[in-house]
Amino acid sequence: MSRRARKPGRLRTPEGVAFVPTSPFAYLDARNPLHALYVQVMSVFLAAKRGFVVHLRPEDVAAALNDPVAPEAMAAALEQLYKWGNLHQQADTGRVTAVEDFNRARHLYQLTPEGEAAQRAAEFYDEQLGRRGSLQSVALEDVRVRLRNLRDLAATADPDPALVHGLLRDLFERLDSLAENAVAFMNGLQRTIDLHDVDEESFLAFKDRLIDYLKRFIADLVSKSHDIGRTLADISEARADEMLRLAVDREAVDLAPGPDRDAEIAALHDMWRVRWSGLHSWFGRGADRGNQAALLRQRARKAIPELLATVGLLQERRAGRSDRTADFVRLAQWFAQAPDDESAHRLWRAAFGLSTARHLTGTATDEAAPRLSWRDAPVVEIAPRLRATGHYKKRGRLAKVTDRSAERAHLAALVAAEAEQTRRARQRLATGVPTKLSDLGGLDRTEFRFFLELLRTALSAGPPRSDGRIRTDTGDGTLRIILEPVPDGPLVELPTEDGVMYGPEYVITITDLADT
Repeated sequence: MSRRARKPGRLRTPEGVAFVPTSPFAYLDARNPLHALYVQVMSVFLAAKRGFVVHLRPEDVAAALNDPVAPEAMAAALEQLYKWGNLHQQADTGRVTAVEDFNRARHLYQLTPEGEAAQRAAEFYDEQLGRRGSLQSVALEDVRVRLRNLRDLAATADPDPALVHGLLRDLFERLDSLAENAVAFMNGLQRTIDLHDVDEESFLAFKDRLIDYLKRFIADLVSKSHDIGRTLADISEARADEMLRLAVDREAVDLAPGPDRDAEIAALHDMWRVRWSGLHSWFGRGADRGNQAALLRQRARKAIPELLATVGLLQERRAGRSDRTADFVRLAQWFAQAPDDESAHRLWRAAFGLSTARHLTGTATDEAAPRLSWRDAPVVEIAPRLRATGHYKKRGRLAKVTDRSAERAHLAALVAAEAEQTRRARQRLATGVPTKLSDLGGLDRTEFRFFLELLRTALSAGPPRSDGRIRTDTGDGTLRIILEPVPDGPLVELPTEDGVMYGPEYVITITDLADT
C-alpha cells in the first residue's frame, strides 16, 4: 500500500492567524501560540537521540514533558512538525492486533537532519546568551605543558605523527577555550562594572572574591605567558611547518578519494597554519604589536580599579548621597507621572531654570519680546557669520601652527631615560636572593625610590603571619616580595644620596615573576 506524500500546509490558530512554514526553524516563531509546545517536543526528541533512542510514539513524547498535554494537541503538534520537515513520520505497525488497529492512524516519529540541526542551533544560541565565562588558569597551564611537549618532540629526528597530531589538537582546543571564556568573562565583567543587569547586594557580597580572582589570574598570566612565549620561540618556523605537515598527513588519511582531494589537503594545511599563527598572536613576542595575552592582562588590571570605583558608587547610593544618575532617573519618573503638559512645563522650568530666551543676546524689535514665547516673538535677523561661527567678523590672522617636534623629542628622551633607570633598578633589586636591609648599600636615587615603593607595597599588604613574614605581589603581578623580620635585629642605617634612612632590620626577597 503506497502512501501519498503530503505537502506542507498552513497552521490555523484560534485567532485566525496563518503561519506559513518556510524552514525547519518555523517552530521557533514566538508569535505562534504553540511555540512553547513545539520547543519542548523538539527538546524531547533531541534528548532521546543523545540517549540512542531512534523512534518515539506520541505517548512517549507526552510522558517526557513536564506538563500534561492532551493527546489531540500532541498529535497535532507532531503532525505540524512533520509538515515543517523537523520530523520523519512512518506507520507504527508494531502493536497492531486487529483490523481496526491497522486502519487507525498510528505513527512513529524520528528527528530529521534538518530538525536536529535547527534544535541544536537554538540550544547553542540560548547557551551562549546565558554564558558567564571565566579566566582559566588551568587552560594556561595546559597550553604551557603541551607546548613544552611539542618542543621536545620537535627536537627529535623522527617524531611520532600520532603524538604530534594529538598535542596540536589538544593545544588549539585549550587555546580556543581560553579565548572564548576570556571574552565572555570580560564582557560579563563590563556589564557588572556598568551596573547593567546586576543585583547590588550580590555584587557587594562577592566583590572581594572577584578582585582576588582577578589578581590571581593576572599573576598566573604574567608568569605562564612569559614561559609559553619563550617555549614558542624555541620552535623554528621550518620545524613548526614540518610538525603541522605531519598533522595534515594524518588527517588526510580519512579523506574520501575524489577530484578535489588535493584542494582539501591544501585547505587543511592552511587551517593548521592559521591556528599556529593564532598561537603566536596570543603569546608571541612581535616587536611591532602586542600579543593578546598582554592585552588581556592589561584589561584585567584595569578592571580592578573600575570595580573599586563601582563599589564606592554603590556605597554612596546606600548612604543617600547625591548621585547625578539617580537624580536624573528620579526626575524622569516625575516627568512620566506629570498629569498634563502644563505640569510638565512647570517641572522643566523648576528643574533647569530655562523659561525664556532672555539668556541670548540680540537686538530686540519690541520691548515685550523677552516676555513672549518663541512662537509669538518677532523674527530677528542674524548675520550668517554670527549663526555659523558665533562672531560677526574675523579677529585677525590665524596663528601659525607651532612646531613641537623638539619638545616631543625631549619628552621622549626623558621617558626613555626614566624607563632605563627603572629597568636597572629592577635588575639591581629583583634578584630572588634573601638580602638584609643593612646590606643594601650603594643605592642611587632611582634605585632607592624603587626600593621604597616595594617596601611600602609589602608593609601595606596587611597583617603579617604568625611568624612575622609578609608575602605579597605588586599590583601588576610581575614582582613578589617576601619580608621577614630579624629577631633582636639592630637599627639599620641605610645611607642614600638624599640622606640616611633608619629602620628595623628585615630580610627582604624580591623575585621577578616574569623571569622565573
